Order: sequence, then structure tokens, then C-alpha cells
Amino acid sequence: MDNTKIQYLQYINSIYKRILDEVDVGVHAVDDSGNTIVYNKKMAQIESMDIQDVIHKNLLDVFMFKEDQSSTLVKALQEGKEAKNVKQTYFNNKGREITTNNNTIPIYVNDKLMGAVEIANDVTKLERLIKGTITPKGTTRYTFDSITGNSSAIKEVIEGAKRAARTSSYVLIVGETGTGKELFAQSIHNASNRFSGPFISQNCAALPNNLIESLLFGTKRGAFTGAIDQPGLFEQANGGTLLLDEINSLNLNLQAKLLRVLQEKTIRRIGDTKDTPVDVRVLANINEDPIDAVTNNRLRKDLYYRLGVVSVFIPPLRERKEDIPLLVQDFIKKYNELFQMNVRGLSEEVKQSFLEYDWNGNIRELEHIIEAAMNIMMDDEDTIRFSHLPYQYRSKIQVKERNTPPASVDNFLQERADLTASLKDQMDYFEKSYIELVWEKNDHNISKTATVLGLSRQSLQYRMKKLKIKQD
Repeated sequence: MDNTKIQYLQYINSIYKRILDEVDVGVHAVDDSGNTIVYNKKMAQIESMDIQDVIHKNLLDVFMFKEDQSSTLVKALQEGKEAKNVKQTYFNNKGREITTNNNTIPIYVNDKLMGAVEIANDVTKLERLIKGTITPKGTTRYTFDSITGNSSAIKEVIEGAKRAARTSSYVLIVGETGTGKELFAQSIHNASNRFSGPFISQNCAALPNNLIESLLFGTKRGAFTGAIDQPGLFEQANGGTLLLDEINSLNLNLQAKLLRVLQEKTIRRIGDTKDTPVDVRVLANINEDPIDAVTNNRLRKDLYYRLGVVSVFIPPLRERKEDIPLLVQDFIKKYNELFQMNVRGLSEEVKQSFLEYDWNGNIRELEHIIEAAMNIMMDDEDTIRFSHLPYQYRSKIQVKERNTPPASVDNFLQERADLTASLKDQMDYFEKSYIELVWEKNDHNISKTATVLGLSRQSLQYRMKKLKIKQD
């Protein structure tokens, strides 16, 4: 063979290699002995492998397969048959689990089997998302007895949630981040007649846009490249409860499809032509005023009305500070057991600072502060002191002491020539003062006050509760 032909073949080979490395599917080819002869860049990414660890090596020396499932490439070599849309789960040489959807084709040359090629789509992420959201039957941890607090604010919410547990209506759980919305959701599930069914929780904000719909509603084989018959979360929650966390983060088009499911009680997998009935109780969490979410187009009004048949408003920690000592006691007990410590409580200075702090991160922030403090305590110390608290907390307390808002709106500017409080603190203070003023002038009439302020009754009541304005 002359040099011109050799150069041409090298050129063609480089073109083929470039094409293989640019396509967005994994390509893996083996010869008739099972040794790898083609392995493109995408396949290496899917399997988290270096190409040199796979190329020219026997497939079964590199990858491990479950006992009940053999390699689709090996099967193609053994049977000489093409296989389409086969889901395969196996492990790379580091023990990492991989799930792909494969089209596997035997290669014949002059009617002789010479090898096989596999074209693979990665579905590992989807599989992990599905597995990570399903709580097996009977393993939800929380009940209403798990909720700590003796304040009238939390007792009222618990009673309302217990009443909601007796029915099959959808429930919207409203509360700031860290207030314990999932704890209430699990408690409702465990107190309902669905307690023996599955409880599936999905954070909508954590869903990649291209996976949201297929994860919720499922897929039919062939609906798109790599699609397999896969039930969605609604089907998997059948007979139980599905919790949709941060419902306001779903895009509006998907919210419309969700509304249809809630109304019709049927789902249609992507690519399917028939509806499947589902028996699922949906609970939804939202971390903002739902009226604000509707106003700002983060939540469809019709979906809000459908989900909000029963609404549970969880108060922030700053509105139930009398529960802080009990919560602290619980967290100290938890981390004493975890860290093998014997911490007894808080110093008076820390107790006072906890009662004065605003707790924007709510119960979750309180727990993290206790955990952080106990991490730096010495073995012979049994009391959490101010010096043990995380720096970011101590600095916030010091800033708050310098920036206490003035006592009334009338002398708002006169009393604060040096305005050092944050804009949020001042806005919250002014909003509370102004609502109180309008509330007084309208003889404590909710409808009249809401009209003057340009708010709905529900939005005004939510804001008054949030700002701790008495409604008697």
C-alpha cells in the first residue's frame, strides 16, 4: 500500500474518531472475543472511566454485572441478535453503579459474527433521583408526637394538621425555610388512613428542567431517545402520599399539567396515548406567602385554589420563642448521643441571646448553632457559653444590638440621624407599624383594612401573623 493510501486512511480514521467523540451518546464496540476496540469520549463520561483503562481490554475484566443481569454486549456476541431499548445496571472498576439504556447490534462481516457495538444513553441520574425520593412503606420517621413545642401558636397548627389528616383533601403547607414543613407532612401521612402506603417526597427546586416531567409522570418506551417504560412518582406513590416540596419552583407549564392530574386523578406518561388512574394524596410545601407567589407568577392561581383546600401555616421560630428551651433540650440530647458528650444546657447569656435573636433560619438554624457549638467544646465542659457559638451568629447578635429600630414611625427619622439598621429590618418595622395604624383607624375590621392597603383578606391575615400583629 502506497503512502498516499495510508495517509488517506489515517485521515478518514481521524474523522471517524472526531465524530464518535462529538456525538452525545456512548459508543462501545467489542471484537468477537469481547475485547474493546471502540470506546468514545461520551461512554467514558457515562461510566466514569479513563479510555486507556477500557480500550483493548476484555469487557468482563473491567466491568461487573449483577447476578441476574448479564452484559448486553456479551449477550449480542452469544446470541447474535439485536436488542433495542434495554435498561442495564452495572458497576465500573471503582464500584460505581451505572444505569444505561442500550441499543446493542451484532456486527457481521461476510455472514460471520465479528463483534458487537452498543449505543448507550445515560439514565443514572434519573434512576438515582427516583430511588432517592421513595420512602419505603412504614419507614417515615415523624409523627405529631415528634413536634416539639408548648406554645399556643404551634399547638393550634398541630390541631389543624391533625384534622387535615382525617380527610383525603390536598394540603398546602406554608412556612419559611427551616420551620419543619416535611415534619408536618410526614405526620399528616402517618396519622392518615394511608400510613401503610408509600410516602414519596420530592424537592421541586432540585429537579433539572429536562427531567421534571418524566420523573413525575413517567415515560413510555420510545417516547424520545433513550426513553424506557418507567413509572413516575405519581404511579409509585399510588395508595400513599406524594409530597411536592417548594411547589412554587415548578415552571408554570408543568404546574398546569399537575393541576390536570389533581383534578382528573389520572396521569399520562410521556409518549403514551392512554391515561392511568392514580390514587395519591398530594401534599405541597411552599416557603413564601402563597398570595405573593400567585401575584408574582411563581404559582398558578388555579393550582393554589386546588392545593389550598386545606392550608397549614407553620409559624416561624421568632413567633414561638417560648419553645426555644424545649427545642434546645432536644438538640442537646441528640448531639450528646451522637458525639458521646454530656452537655447539660446553656449559660444565662446564651439563653438570653437566643430569646432576643430573630431566627431567620428558624429551627434548622437553631439546630445548626447547637451542633456547631458542641463541636468545639472541650470534653470537660458541660455548658454551652457565648464563646462556643459560631462566629456568624455572635456577629449578628452584636450588629442587632447596635441596630435596634426606633420605637415609633412618627420619630422614625428624627430618632435615627445615623441610620445603621439594615433595609430589611427597617422595612419590616415600618410595614408592621403602618398596618397597625390602618388597622386601628378601621376599628380592627379586616376587610376595610385590606381594602385600604390594597391587599386581599388572606394576604393581610398572613402578614399580620408574620409580623406578630394581634388580630383581636
